[in-house]
Amino acid sequence: MSGSNEQVQRYALAVLSHLILIAIWHFFVVYGEVPKVVMPSPYDTVHALLVPNYRWLENILATSIEIFGGFLIAAIFGILTALLFSWFRWLEMFAMPLLVSLNMIPKVALGPLMIVWFKYGIWPNTLMAFAICFFPIVLTTARGLREVEPDLLDLVRTLRGSRWQLFTKIQLPGALPYTFSGMKVAAILAVAGAIVGEFLGSERGLGYLMLQVQVTLDTAAMFMAVILITLIGGLLYGIVLGLERYFVVKDARIQ
Repeated sequence: MSGSNEQVQRYALAVLSHLILIAIWHFFVVYGEVPKVVMPSPYDTVHALLVPNYRWLENILATSIEIFGGFLIAAIFGILTALLFSWFRWLEMFAMPLLVSLNMIPKVALGPLMIVWFKYGIWPNTLMAFAICFFPIVLTTARGLREVEPDLLDLVRTLRGSRWQLFTKIQLPGALPYTFSGMKVAAILAVAGAIVGEFLGSERGLGYLMLQVQVTLDTAAMFMAVILITLIGGLLYGIVLGLERYFVVKDARIQ
């Protein structure tokens, strides 16, 4: 019971902090007589959603697909790659330095290449999000798979457990905290990857919309786009936290 009360208190404080920020924003703009072109009020920002020419729903959907799609692909391939590294150590010694070198490439530099290879659209921006999310998941999951106690592995091998049983019963449960740590970092990076892709070349999305309204100095629409991008990223991060609480915290309580 105390745990549920603590969780409710945590959510209440989180909501309160955001409401305080909005109130400070409102009073700063209204009573500080800040021009709308510099910083719009919360009311003007929300009112920008009523402009039909900005195609908010279409742009929100495009950005959401890029963020969630890039993150999901990175999570699947990142975990599978880490699994292969744990099964074949020679593969890790061969490929991990290559992945580190590729990760050193500035992702912004990949934007023009993505446009040349895949033209404009959602797919290259999804790949941009994938490229920036992949490495943290691989790195943390691979470390988690290595951190499993050797005695447990020897016990399963002694009982003639298969490699898949070794992974599902011992390695994966032990590696989940590491995996979710990488996924939480990747959830934040996915937003940056998708928006960078839209800035460099896109036909839709909230990042693309920000570039369009920048020409007309519609700061309210730019603020609204930033808020919506933050909400999409927050939703993805919340989903990862929920999955972590279900798979990791739940298992810890059972044990």
